[in-house]
Amino acid sequence: MTVFQRLESNVRGYCRNFPATFSRATNAFLYDKQGRRYIDFLAGAGTLNYGHNNPVIKRRLIEYMEQDGVIHGLDLHTSAKARFLEVLEKTVLWPLELDFKVQFTGPTGTNAVEAALKLARNITGRTNVVSFTNGFHGVSLGSVAATGNSHFRDAAGVPLNNVSFVPYDGYLGSDVDTLDYFEKMLVDGSSGLDLPAAVIVETVQGEGGVNVAGQPWLQRLAEVCREFDMLLIVDDIQVGCGRTGTFFSFEPMGIVPDIVTMSKSLSAYGLPMSIVLMKSELDQWKPGQHNGTFRGNNLAFVSATAALELFWKNANFARDLKRKGQMMLDGVEKIAEEITPFEVEIRGRGMIQGIACDACPALAGMISAEAYRRGLIIETSGAEDQVLKFLPPLTIEDEVLEEGLEIIRDSCRTVMESQSLREELATAE
Repeated sequence: MTVFQRLESNVRGYCRNFPATFSRATNAFLYDKQGRRYIDFLAGAGTLNYGHNNPVIKRRLIEYMEQDGVIHGLDLHTSAKARFLEVLEKTVLWPLELDFKVQFTGPTGTNAVEAALKLARNITGRTNVVSFTNGFHGVSLGSVAATGNSHFRDAAGVPLNNVSFVPYDGYLGSDVDTLDYFEKMLVDGSSGLDLPAAVIVETVQGEGGVNVAGQPWLQRLAEVCREFDMLLIVDDIQVGCGRTGTFFSFEPMGIVPDIVTMSKSLSAYGLPMSIVLMKSELDQWKPGQHNGTFRGNNLAFVSATAALELFWKNANFARDLKRKGQMMLDGVEKIAEEITPFEVEIRGRGMIQGIACDACPALAGMISAEAYRRGLIIETSGAEDQVLKFLPPLTIEDEVLEEGLEIIRDSCRTVMESQSLREELATAE
């Protein structure tokens, strides 16, 4: 029995599928304690967009600590925070003409979602919030109430109230505009839907199965929010910071949210950091009304600033993301061709892609397990873990990306010919 089995809670998850003990990591590689190399297509579930231990960011962190820079500062003014705010404004907000204020919340994404929901309710004086089928926004009580998956909801232990769910884009098929249903519920005084304070949405649902909202749907959603005086919250925690090809996932969609939540890759180094961005006129908090002990992670300010300066000061990084995104999509399409005779669906935007195996949900997990045996880590997502989710670092070298895609392709071939798949199909019948 390992120390993890002996002492760590049963709640542990990822390590059950990838049980190696990892001791070192660089960019898109993880190394276990025996020195075996793994290609990382998990990337901290979207936390390591810039890879493991980026040398430039690491050097900035070391220099800051060697100068005895403030590490923990609550919400005190610090030079590290000031620098982050200045660079965020100059590099991201000004070029996009976004008049946003920045709220530093607790260290994780769910803290940002909790703050955003509380703010929306305080501003509007309403309690109800609308979320979408297959949405994932966190596992603390407020955010899990806005999360669709029963696996997470059932663990809450209390009733989850004040959130209404409506169908996400494509949930009822490609020929149905689900916003027709939502708008009808809003205008019908007998629908049972209390007028919401806000609508919270992911432009791409990562945990929910790499479901992608189309531009027309998102634009209409923004219009509906304006018409009915609801705040639009975009949860960019997993698919922000370049994952879809632009810093914010909503940039090419032609919408400007009222509130944006960000975390995961924002710190650029795996350090805990979350923020809420809100239109300036919505910053109606009273001093100290929402707080948190670890909302001043100054190491994260340093690493986040370094990433903004290193990757987002000019357009070259974003241009390269588009090239890599197409390269990745080409590889995913070749992988999908190996999955026969099942019908699969390719989903995604930029450098988040998924292969949905709805006809045989267990298949995605079997491919993930085979890929792990071959030295690659890739997770599954969706209501039945039926989607193989591709989430490599954005900084992955071309040759490593190609190698990783080929490992998954070979894994598919092996699984499709395996006895375990035949047994799974026999059980399903």
